[in-house]
Amino acid sequence: MTDPRGKAQALYDARRTRTPISPFTDTEPTLGMADGYAVQRELVALLLADGDRIVGYKVGLTSEPMQKMIGVGSPDYGPVLGSTVYRDGDEVPLSRFISPKLEAEIVFVLGERLEGPGVTITEARAALAGAVAGVEIVDSRIVDWRIQLADTVADLASNGAVAVSSRLVPVTELDARLVGMTLTRNGELIDTGAGAAALGDPVAVVAWLANVLGGNGIALEPGHLILTGALHAAVPMTPGDVFRAEFDRLGPVTVRVRS
Repeated sequence: MTDPRGKAQALYDARRTRTPISPFTDTEPTLGMADGYAVQRELVALLLADGDRIVGYKVGLTSEPMQKMIGVGSPDYGPVLGSTVYRDGDEVPLSRFISPKLEAEIVFVLGERLEGPGVTITEARAALAGAVAGVEIVDSRIVDWRIQLADTVADLASNGAVAVSSRLVPVTELDARLVGMTLTRNGELIDTGAGAAALGDPVAVVAWLANVLGGNGIALEPGHLILTGALHAAVPMTPGDVFRAEFDRLGPVTVRVRS
């Protein structure tokens, strides 16, 4: 791969100007996941230098249909930045994004430090403070979402923002695999899902992430948010939309969209 720092700067500028760029894989079609993470590391360094901070991680490609669509056999990940976190009921301005879409997902909050490799699902569950209802806003700094694997990984796994509820439910009180979800837009049902869509068990997503990060000398820290993957197909957002994702046991989270 040529010039990972330059590629990161191009993504950084695209985020700042809201002007998408061409896929890196157009000119370097052999780029893969490792190349994408090399660019991601450079991009994260630029964003942290601006004063942002990592408050957790999103895991994507956790469902089999999405993995088949991209042509991979494992998830990907990217950091969640403090500047991108919204709360239940907040207004989300579309002007912050390029081509945003919304996904409802189970979000875990770390209670204890968790560092791989070798983390089991049982150990991951024991480290969790609980779960909250969440919606991720995915966005692509690549024009027309014309992404291959390296492009999306470089672009923080296409993370844009997240909104989470304030109700933290202990994991001892739920089986995340069986948590059902309904998503409405302006009061109309548009999709449903269940926790098992995320690697068969959202807690398995946490274990996977801890082990992958641990291989790079990075630990999940107390308070970190872990976005465990979409439970349905991503939905485009338009000004005036009111999205409400309601989860069994976890309750609802609402996002209001403005221009």
